[in-house]
Amino acid sequence: MPRSPLPPREGISATALRAPGGRATHAKNHLPVPDSIGEWLESEFPEASPAARRSLLTEGDMRDEAGRAVAWDDAVIPGGFYFFHRPVPAEERIPFEVGIVFEDEDLLVVDKPHFLASTPNGRFVRECVVTRLRVDLDLPDLVAIHRLDRITAGLLILSKRPETRGRYQRLFQDRLVTKTYRALAPAPPEGLELPLVRQSRLVKPDGGRQVLEVDGEANATSRIRLIRTITPPERSADTAGPPRRGTEAGDRQVREAGVAEYELEPITGRTHQLRVHMNALGLPILGDPVYPVDLAPDPYDFSSPLQLVAAEVAFADPQTGRPRRFTTQLSLDAASVPVT
Repeated sequence: MPRSPLPPREGISATALRAPGGRATHAKNHLPVPDSIGEWLESEFPEASPAARRSLLTEGDMRDEAGRAVAWDDAVIPGGFYFFHRPVPAEERIPFEVGIVFEDEDLLVVDKPHFLASTPNGRFVRECVVTRLRVDLDLPDLVAIHRLDRITAGLLILSKRPETRGRYQRLFQDRLVTKTYRALAPAPPEGLELPLVRQSRLVKPDGGRQVLEVDGEANATSRIRLIRTITPPERSADTAGPPRRGTEAGDRQVREAGVAEYELEPITGRTHQLRVHMNALGLPILGDPVYPVDLAPDPYDFSSPLQLVAAEVAFADPQTGRPRRFTTQLSLDAASVPVT
């Protein structure tokens, strides 16, 4: 896809829409090409009002990929890309701040707080790291080169310059980045030998939030190591350790086993991978609203953060070859719990 000729507006990137037809292979190249831009928008957005469709050209500043302004009666470029700004409603602010860990001319490394999305996603378009920092730091070209789950905190790396972005993105695509996480979960039961490597096949069913382990060739690998035991058995989950959103069975598990800190290294990068693997071992991460039971929490319920932090990221810089290592300034919520 060509680069948008429209700069972000209030930190939000323009929407790209591809016209039917053309010679290149894409989802709509087999469809007939409408006679005009107006006819095309009517077919693309049949439920929108005529005024709303026309506003995409005016308030949305619709442009073709060459940056030319588009008129309602203009002919459609077969298979061409068109760009415009959609209206984005206001969003309730997520009351946590992004911390700056490192910055140079190419990269911005930040500590993403719990509950703030990495990139625009679903109901959170304004309230995400990328949109916020584009506005706050006046960096319209800022793009995240990897992602963290909204409820996971820790290191997130963003690219400031399109000219060098691809080199850093390829590091993640080629698995040349070492990522280390820290987590709090129930202490391991007798018989579970750590460290270990967990390999399994993960699948996310349509319409569900939980990712499942299923039979078949493994597509997800995680290294799991015990760092320390934080709370001994028989101490109440209500009076020791981090706040916990969980089930009665989960609270009983913490009381009986205690709480431990783990180091987790995802060798692959599947959705929810570390959370699923820990849960499969009988060690669900504290504060997890989806595993082992999907509690369907209110996204504005901040009472029990997931005790999972992206703690360290390391790679060889693709421009200089020099090793780079970044460490989070965040910590898990275990400061008041004595180490045994």
